[in-house]
Amino acid sequence: MRWMSVGDNPIRVTASHRLHQLPLVLAGPMLRRTEADAVTVWVALQHACVVTLQVYATQDQGNQLDRLMLSGTRETIAVGQHLHIVAVTAIPVADDNPVSHHLTPDSLYAYDLRFSPLQTDERQDIPTDLTISDLTLLEAIQTPFSGETSISYFQHQLPTFALPPSDLNQLNIVHGSCRKPHGSGRDALIFLDQLLERNSHDPNARPHQVFLTGDQIYGDDVADPWLWLLTDIGDTVLGWQEQLPLDHESTILAHQYPPGQRSELAETQAGLTAGLKNKPEYAKSHLLSFSEYCATYLLAWSPVLHPPTLPNQPPDLLKGRSRSWRQEVKALRQFTQQLWRVRRALANTPTYTVFDDHDISDDWYLNQAWCLRVLGKPLGRRVVQNGLQAYALFQGWGNTPDQFVAGQAGETLLQAIAHWSATQGKDVKADQTIASLLGLPPQNPHTGLPQFTRDGETLILDRDRGALDWHYTVRGDRHEVIVLDTRTWRGYPAERSPKAPPMLLSPTAFERQLQTPLQLTDQLNQSGAQIELTLVIAPTNLVHMRAIDWVQQLNLKQGNVYNNDVGDAWNLHKGALAALLATLFEQRDRIVVLSGDIHYGYATRLNYWSQTPSAMAPSKPPKTPHVLAQLTSSAFKNAEWKTQIVHTKLKAIAPEPSQYWLGWQSPLLEQLPDAPIAKQIHSFWRNPEKVWTAALQNSPDPPDWFYRLDWIKRQPAQLAFEVTFPPEKSQQGWLPRLLQPMSWLWRNRWLQEGPEVVGHNNLGVVRFQWSESKTVIQDLYWLAPWHPNQVITSRFEVPLTLDPSPTLNHK
Repeated sequence: MRWMSVGDNPIRVTASHRLHQLPLVLAGPMLRRTEADAVTVWVALQHACVVTLQVYATQDQGNQLDRLMLSGTRETIAVGQHLHIVAVTAIPVADDNPVSHHLTPDSLYAYDLRFSPLQTDERQDIPTDLTISDLTLLEAIQTPFSGETSISYFQHQLPTFALPPSDLNQLNIVHGSCRKPHGSGRDALIFLDQLLERNSHDPNARPHQVFLTGDQIYGDDVADPWLWLLTDIGDTVLGWQEQLPLDHESTILAHQYPPGQRSELAETQAGLTAGLKNKPEYAKSHLLSFSEYCATYLLAWSPVLHPPTLPNQPPDLLKGRSRSWRQEVKALRQFTQQLWRVRRALANTPTYTVFDDHDISDDWYLNQAWCLRVLGKPLGRRVVQNGLQAYALFQGWGNTPDQFVAGQAGETLLQAIAHWSATQGKDVKADQTIASLLGLPPQNPHTGLPQFTRDGETLILDRDRGALDWHYTVRGDRHEVIVLDTRTWRGYPAERSPKAPPMLLSPTAFERQLQTPLQLTDQLNQSGAQIELTLVIAPTNLVHMRAIDWVQQLNLKQGNVYNNDVGDAWNLHKGALAALLATLFEQRDRIVVLSGDIHYGYATRLNYWSQTPSAMAPSKPPKTPHVLAQLTSSAFKNAEWKTQIVHTKLKAIAPEPSQYWLGWQSPLLEQLPDAPIAKQIHSFWRNPEKVWTAALQNSPDPPDWFYRLDWIKRQPAQLAFEVTFPPEKSQQGWLPRLLQPMSWLWRNRWLQEGPEVVGHNNLGVVRFQWSESKTVIQDLYWLAPWHPNQVITSRFEVPLTLDPSPTLNHK
């Protein structure tokens, strides 16, 4: 018997003993890509089924079901013996006029799922043709505090949704990132459920789209009690244990390296860098096996597989970690208590995702050195493949379901995964197919290192031509959202150190991920569409706070690039940022960028002026105006003491100055996407004339472009609503009680009204004022430190007016 099942404590009963008591649905339903003529719902089941999705129109503010609009059927994929996943897509039902069954804005729709177990399933006692309404009764979650809950806001017990409205003034987009189960504070993603509950009957007031912009899971930074569950649950649902390669001859099993004892293995055998920050505890419980990555998603999105409680004391072999174990258990209990809210919210809102590094491992593909270090080791390559394989199943499939239909690369990947799992990971050909379709680079047969290929002035990881794309575009009635893959398409400088900051998009990626979708939208508009607004999801930020830039520049000079993710910000590679802005503004005059990653929320406004073809005379400054708003929401659950300090009025001591950049187009590259020569000037004078003069002292020509960046002040916090949490037992010792008065001073509302950022766990809601004077508004929802049940909203308003170019003279 393995160590996780030793003892009489109920929590130590293995998942295999609990599995037969659990319902059919282990996670989901999660509403994914949702369009007028296609709706996709993702679900993870305990048994193989044929799943039918039916979408209905509604009446009476969503209370009454109306006619059937869309329908679709798909069989689950056998990821493991007790894990069967499907993302089923419904399309308009057969009719003389199928257009009449297209969904429209400003209406409420409901959906139902029907589960028909396959005859080949080993269990014959499963009822046939279960539906969500049946499962609501079977799966109702009994919680000591909230009682019985379901996944619906209506008496008909079905999830509902609305398409983005026809009026941009009513569009509500939710975004956020960085959700670590044992991270500090409450999970801000539960606020989405509160917003839906309050507005579920109004198709134009409820959230219309959710974008999870990275770090949906943490593969590297895992709590010991969490891993204690994951290894057992993962092996149980897969039904076998993966042989992880150390080299070409020896293998290990994940459970041989229990919680808290994986730092050395992760660093030396896998080459992973999570523990290279002089904090090996970051990788002490790093995920290794495919089953552990799968189990992480199941536990992050659903309460079904969670045990009733977690023990306050660790197993015998972890007795030396009792204090950290208890702290992590407390955070995990908070996370689990409200998980039913997250499950319900994601069932009722179209949800889109994209990865950042922690979805696989810290610093994933950060620079060329990381790629060589990790992908050159068998265990490192296996961990990356396992994480990306789980991402494809749990996230990627729902983002781009068209890639996973018959005859497409995604369907081939699903079949290969099913075959690989059925052979308990022994089918080498299936394994190679998986790696190829996931986009992992081939290995040099002589060195074992990953292969790169040339892309303009950069090197990119080589990949199979048939590999899946992780970037995608979502188009609504009046807006489009372009979701970037800034991880697997990085351009590493060919002539610089392997640790040099990369272009987050290589030249080819600029063309595929930005230029092509922007041009397609223009073609659609010419054909009658009316898309007026472009949003871009960039998981990592265009700019940071000045202090972070200084630290990263210092780390870069010292070679400590893994300390603070040196290379993940766009502005560390000036040419890449210049190319990004030029590419966006070549076809759009207004852009809204949504980002996450950095554990605090804020808003900036970037005014950009470029030369027009008729204004190339040396004596004339840039003329054509453009504007970009960057809106950041982070973290859902991973606030840090540093972010909580800059959240306060202490940040007013060092406000963020305006930044002025001027750039000259590189003569070496003839067309976009390119890497222009850029010169950055941080202006402390706040005087564009002085910036201009200083920049042109050694240049005979005026710049090709010029921009000014300003930080938006956050407005005074307003009470949004109240939320009630289960009571907790106080376990404070004498020292916390002694410091209680000081704690009260810290939680004081006046102090918490900082000027620029929200540093507590937060969820972002983006709205628009779309008239002649255009404005984008970001409301960040966070829990008030001065009142544990009050949810506060801080507003950032960013004008999208096109400002004329400043009057500047070329000296």
